[in-house]
Amino acid sequence: MLRPLLKGLSITLKYFFTRPITMKYPEERWEPGPRWRGRHLLLWDEEKGREKCVACCLCATVCPAQCIRVEGAENEQHEKYPAVYEIDLNRCIFCGFCVEACPVAAISMTGAYELAEYTRRDNIYNKEALLKEPRLPAAAGTAKRLSLETRLPGN
Repeated sequence: MLRPLLKGLSITLKYFFTRPITMKYPEERWEPGPRWRGRHLLLWDEEKGREKCVACCLCATVCPAQCIRVEGAENEQHEKYPAVYEIDLNRCIFCGFCVEACPVAAISMTGAYELAEYTRRDNIYNKEALLKEPRLPAAAGTAKRLSLETRLPGN
């Protein structure tokens, strides 16, 4: 009966003197690796002056979560473009199949991982939102905290 107790205490003492592996979020920010699959980004074609997407719908077809909606249209030069391009991040599993399937490399995944919103509707990104570069997390140590005195009413 004493042996299991001592074994448990030895494990506790061993981990008591090691450095913690947790981060103090949001003061410390996690740096995603190069293969991290964060928020989607539609890429812009500088030569044509429009998005690279040709509305082939391969990304929507290959998506296992069925979270991508594309409606194609034609412009004056009879080139297809997406009139509607939406990604529902509530359903997305961030597998990256849409990026791999795109024949013109029109979609990529960024390092943005802070995707929390107040309503579910805000997590449905349209074409205009997907063309904007996502807001990346602030650098480590830049988060500001209010002191207790400034948060209390009447001060």
